[in-house]
Amino acid sequence: MLTSLQNPLVKDLRKLHQAKHRHRQRQFLLEGTHLIQEALATNYPLEIICCTPQWQQKYSQQLWKELEERVNRLEIVSEAVLGAIATTVSPDGIIGVAPSPESAPLDLTSLGLALIGLQDPGNMGTIIRTATATQVEGLLGDDQCVDFEHPKVLRASAGQWFRLPMQRSDHLKAELEGYQKKGWQLIATSPHSYDPYWDANFLLPTIILMGSEGQGLPADIFALANQTVSIPQATAVESLNVAIATALLLYEVRRQRWQRP
Repeated sequence: MLTSLQNPLVKDLRKLHQAKHRHRQRQFLLEGTHLIQEALATNYPLEIICCTPQWQQKYSQQLWKELEERVNRLEIVSEAVLGAIATTVSPDGIIGVAPSPESAPLDLTSLGLALIGLQDPGNMGTIIRTATATQVEGLLGDDQCVDFEHPKVLRASAGQWFRLPMQRSDHLKAELEGYQKKGWQLIATSPHSYDPYWDANFLLPTIILMGSEGQGLPADIFALANQTVSIPQATAVESLNVAIATALLLYEVRRQRWQRP
């Protein structure tokens, strides 16, 4: 059993708390049983598993046996070591290390979501979860967005991170213009729009544009929008949380495109 906090593996995994080391090592952390189960369910590769003896005993049947078959390195660690590796205050007994996904263009045919400057990892994870539920085909993020592999993004996505194709772009404006040239509409929200979001025609190939929590969309991205829509709300309310606003638009797309069985 690994008990030393000075072990090289512990030091390497602690580095993955920071985005620069995640990018350099091309690895990220998966904290908790649920994320490990979702990685296995989607056949996402796992490189290392660290768990406590108590966790191994609790899941000694199917889950542990599956990990033995699919993971090259399994380490039993003390609770102190697991706590040192974790970013959470009370880890549930297991942490995995997974390789960063290979960068590849998104294969969008009908519905995409573009996030610009979104900084809060909780919002990012919630949006990923909602986007998966509403059948978004892919998520585009600019270089100012929070790291997709941030531990809190993974946890807030409730495991849906593994099911949504994502791409970070240094040239997001040009990519969006490329979609427009192919006939896609870009939809942005604005409190000054006279069109409520349910009046937009979401049957067309659509990319929804959402900006940062505090600043909204940059002017050059906002100017690309084919249509702006508003989310009606009480005058005393300044704005909605970006994850909630995104959910409203995505579920309106889902409603318009709904086909009863």
